[in-house]
Amino acid sequence: MSPVFGSGLYLTDALLGPALGGSAARPLLTHYDDATGERMELSGTTTANWTAKAANLLRDECDVEPGTRVTVLLPAHWQTAAALLAVWACGAELVGDPSSAEWVLADAARLDTALAAQPDGVVAFSLDAFGGGLTGLPSGTVDFATEVRVHGDEFVPWDPVDGDAPAWDGEPGSAVLAAARDRAAALGLSEGSRVHSTAAWDTADGLRDGLLAVLAAGGSLVQTVNPADDPAVLARRAETERCTARLP
Repeated sequence: MSPVFGSGLYLTDALLGPALGGSAARPLLTHYDDATGERMELSGTTTANWTAKAANLLRDECDVEPGTRVTVLLPAHWQTAAALLAVWACGAELVGDPSSAEWVLADAARLDTALAAQPDGVVAFSLDAFGGGLTGLPSGTVDFATEVRVHGDEFVPWDPVDGDAPAWDGEPGSAVLAAARDRAAALGLSEGSRVHSTAAWDTADGLRDGLLAVLAAGGSLVQTVNPADDPAVLARRAETERCTARLP
């Protein structure tokens, strides 16, 4: 299990655990943006460190704790993966409806939607490859890129996160994990699978197939957003990255 987490993080530990230990230095999340030319690669250890930093920010600055309802309005991105795992590390419940959330995590394109929901607070993500923050944010809005830097890359929960506690729109963490494993099996994913995906994460099915199933299987993900129109570009990328499966 990860050295950066304390015990009791049911869903986060279950999803990240296969990528740690002897596999911790291997690529886990590789992100391509064909619109900007960006490529970012995170190992299992680096992903766990970012998750821990984000969890510390959510708990210490936003009072996110077991039972807090959080909506994530973010695209398929490595920071989104860390944010989702951090939400569950805190014991919070992911909810699809921002109007029912206490906190909303949003990128610049969805910031107005987040603010219109009138949650207790908003964490804004620039998703900038070089860690630049957003400017001109409304008072009280937390700038993720700026604030996450000061938080530690080890996270120990104040209380264990129970697998029976609500984790996603009322479903307990145990059910979320079981559904991810079921989808992994249906998609033919297993330990060591390297998946190239262009799937969006803005629906429950897209998030479950495009991220959670890959992690639950013990695989690694090569995610492309704003994919090139030429299918040959994606085919070459999948070959270069030694992918064994493609989604969708």
